[in-house]
Amino acid sequence: MSTLTETEKRYLEKAFDMSSGYVLDFTDATFDEFFRRHGIEIHGVQYQTYGTSKAKKMRAFWEKESDTVIVPILSEMLDVYKADCELNGNRFDDSLFQQCLRIIGRLAGRSPSVNIDTQEDFLSDDFDVPNIQNLPIESQVARIIESRLNEAHIALSSGAYLSTIFLCGSILEGVLLGAALRDPERFNRSSSSPKRRDNRKVKHFYEWTLAESIDVAHDIGLLKLDVKKFSHELRDFRNYIHPYQQMQSGFAPDEYTARLCLQALKAALADISGER
Repeated sequence: MSTLTETEKRYLEKAFDMSSGYVLDFTDATFDEFFRRHGIEIHGVQYQTYGTSKAKKMRAFWEKESDTVIVPILSEMLDVYKADCELNGNRFDDSLFQQCLRIIGRLAGRSPSVNIDTQEDFLSDDFDVPNIQNLPIESQVARIIESRLNEAHIALSSGAYLSTIFLCGSILEGVLLGAALRDPERFNRSSSSPKRRDNRKVKHFYEWTLAESIDVAHDIGLLKLDVKKFSHELRDFRNYIHPYQQMQSGFAPDEYTARLCLQALKAALADISGER
């Protein structure tokens, strides 16, 4: 059972827009997918104590599970709230966001003063592109990665912001796959590694989503916390490679978004290569 207070629950419910029975803009399918990445079957009967709506399952979840189990869920869901506001033009309540961060920090046992970098802080950091040869990937793949990196820089300078984002996402996915293939035991033994529904065995690496690869890379110490956070933002933007999803959200990337994605990629490569 978590140590969430009644007051803290109300702040979280406000951020996640749970008053209507929904949780943010999750569908039943995406809600299930979100929790399964963390090894949780949210639609299971154990979370139907108060009913079958997503909000009621969420309330049962944070009542039944421990702080250590709910922290990564709440943290990523808060990131989804922020991304939803930015991408869909909804009003972002920074005061509410900061309060929720403090709540999650308390649950995680962190000092209230600890905070993850803002986008502006992250963009101001100077991340050099590491030596590609230091990345845990095959030499033939390294040449492709280097070529795509150059192409991403060209796309950014040419104003092709959507192309920049897609290239950054593909590079990060390729490098993380290479790292997993280089050290499979380390990746497979992570508590964050994605499992199959039927036998709970770890999925083959080629079945992992980018989000799952990012979470495992952070769990085993390959990616730092700030890089994990902004890598997930890159992954969110990269998902708009599907035209209908972009149409539904009205997503129109600008230079700021593209620079943020390239910065996230450079920081991730620096972490993975051991140069940061």
